Amino acid sequence: MNLQDPVYLTTEEAAGYLRLKDRKLYELVATGAVPCTKVSGKWLFPRAALDRWLEAGLARPDGMQPVSPPPIIGGSQDSLLEVVVRDSGCGLALLAEGSQAGLDRLVRGEVAIAAIHLHATPDNDEANPAAIRAEPGLFDAVVIGFARREQGLLVAPGNPLDITSLASAVAKGARFARRQRGAGAQLLLNSLIEREAVPEQAMVVAEGICATGQDLALAIRTGRADCGIASRAIASAFGLEFLPLVWEHVDLAMRRRTYFEPATQTLLGWMRGEAMRARARELGGYDLSRSGAVRLNR
Repeated sequence: MNLQDPVYLTTEEAAGYLRLKDRKLYELVATGAVPCTKVSGKWLFPRAALDRWLEAGLARPDGMQPVSPPPIIGGSQDSLLEVVVRDSGCGLALLAEGSQAGLDRLVRGEVAIAAIHLHATPDNDEANPAAIRAEPGLFDAVVIGFARREQGLLVAPGNPLDITSLASAVAKGARFARRQRGAGAQLLLNSLIEREAVPEQAMVVAEGICATGQDLALAIRTGRADCGIASRAIASAFGLEFLPLVWEHVDLAMRRRTYFEPATQTLLGWMRGEAMRARARELGGYDLSRSGAVRLNR
């Protein structure tokens, strides 16, 4: 593709690109069959997404297979997910960089699965499916529920600052440990600050960025920070006090073909067994009532 070619095509340009009549293209748009987005009343068609849409529908001769992404689960770090991947023997690797980073890698084909817990909508239950629907490059995505987990404010053993809430932590000048931009825990913190009308400028921020929940817990444990957002399982593992805030969905997003791969099926099969439920009870703060359920199938 020429660097001067537009990234987004108009309806006329897209119809020409696909060798279709405008009317036929509008029919595909009306049925949700073609990747597109609407801006100020006009339909736009991402050229790269159209290429992937065409690629997905190819009739392939025997022996010709689509390029598969590497067998990696990117995105959010989760204690139970680490156990599941290891104990199931599925052969998938983990790359914990935060939910948004994992989602971006999934779009680019750099991971097979993205573990996500996003907070871009007021309704935390639907935030993950909504993010996938909003991504035109994931026109063939499936979202599988992994677990609901309890997220809260982690504080030092004994709660020496007597923190009782997010607002209380800000008022007492507690140093907040930060996650990287796009991490689900940081998105949750931003959402709660906005929802509770806590003045963000009044927050005291600890030095450095914590790449994972474990890093955040270690920052509190060693005294570099006073509090931060992470799961109950992380708090228990590091011997920290836990002030519950919300329950959130951790979901596994993937392309449809990845769902049927042997490694994915091994992982999902282990998730349906008693072993996962037993480990969830040991870790604490998990609800598996929707584990393995299809939450979105585009």
